[in-house]
Amino acid sequence: MRKLLILLTIVVITQSCHHQADSVNKEVSPGWEKTFTTELDLLGHRNWVLVVDKAFPAQTATGITVINSGAGLPEVLDKVLTEIGRASHVKPVIYTDHELAYISPQQVPGIENYRSELSMRLKDFPVSTILHDSVFVKIDQASRLFKVLVVKTEEVIPYSSVFIELDCKYWTPEQEAELRDRMKQDATVW
Repeated sequence: MRKLLILLTIVVITQSCHHQADSVNKEVSPGWEKTFTTELDLLGHRNWVLVVDKAFPAQTATGITVINSGAGLPEVLDKVLTEIGRASHVKPVIYTDHELAYISPQQVPGIENYRSELSMRLKDFPVSTILHDSVFVKIDQASRLFKVLVVKTEEVIPYSSVFIELDCKYWTPEQEAELRDRMKQDATVW
């Protein structure tokens, strides 16, 4: 009788775990793109979008919003960059972890494929590398004044995250410099 009760308990727990896992995946995956697009419409110059691996830590800063995609990083990155490309108001300034170039295939099988795939996806953009810890400093500073949107993925390759600082699409740094030069010539402004 005791063995039957233990077996029945195991079956119930197993079924419950499978049901919970299914409901989590259903809640996470389907709506992330719509949520991202809605959030992107509210973002602008100096906001950040992070497409991160699964181990990226939860943040306590109030300016950070997390969307759990439940999908792979390359797929999510494609959709994020497509939506940013469609936006009339922002363009991406892209950073990747400097450490990614130093991971060996012995440390992480499949790393060469991932780097190649990432390079292909980012080929149309200027990309800067940055030490991983430096990213957190930038994100901390940005989140004090500006919103940071984190799109978490299922990626389990270390240092695979992509960090996107949003810049103004319709106003260039050169235009800003020209404006400031003209303003300096007007003594009443300063």
